[in-house]
Amino acid sequence: MWSGWAVDLTHGLEAASGLALRDDVYRMLGFDPLVGRAIAGGRLAATPMARLRDLTADLLVDHGLSSDAAAKVLATTWHAPDPVALARPVTDLKVLLDDVRAGGRRIAIATTDDRAPTRRTLEALGIDGYIDATICADDGVAPKPAPDMVRRLCSELGIAPRRTAVVGDSAPDLAMGRAAGVARCYGVLTGVGTRDALAPLADAVLDSVADLIGA
Repeated sequence: MWSGWAVDLTHGLEAASGLALRDDVYRMLGFDPLVGRAIAGGRLAATPMARLRDLTADLLVDHGLSSDAAAKVLATTWHAPDPVALARPVTDLKVLLDDVRAGGRRIAIATTDDRAPTRRTLEALGIDGYIDATICADDGVAPKPAPDMVRRLCSELGIAPRRTAVVGDSAPDLAMGRAAGVARCYGVLTGVGTRDALAPLADAVLDSVADLIGA
């Protein structure tokens, strides 16, 4: 999802500003254009969009634009990725979520994406009815790796952290779970994280989120 967005955004910024920004924008975002992937531990992995926009504005100023000029460039070029158009499920999500919910388990989402695109994505994938609670970047809760998102979700659902598992594809996901005192942290490689980045924080690292079926 992120690769196309990072490339499109960077092209737009260069065209609107007349500056050579590509290398610095990719470095700031944590995006590797050679392989077309977000870098494990980079900002694309776990940074709210509002913060990425602020960092992009700072980068434009660092390259010589005034604050007003940087704001005008962003006004014409900044856009959030469209997960409905870009996201692709890696397995049959309904089968996966039915299995996870077996035995009375509840499912919650803690994401650094904003609420509107998160809601649209869940609806487009047909799984919004499987999710019991959601905390998003624009809900005013301290983001990952702080434990606040997990603690808020546990409070809403009436489930103690010690009876909770966190599944994530980035180190901040798992660090959030550890800080919240959850029972288990599972890393999945169907995302931005690498095994080396996830293993120190995980009870287990799975090749795919689909491997949760039957776990």
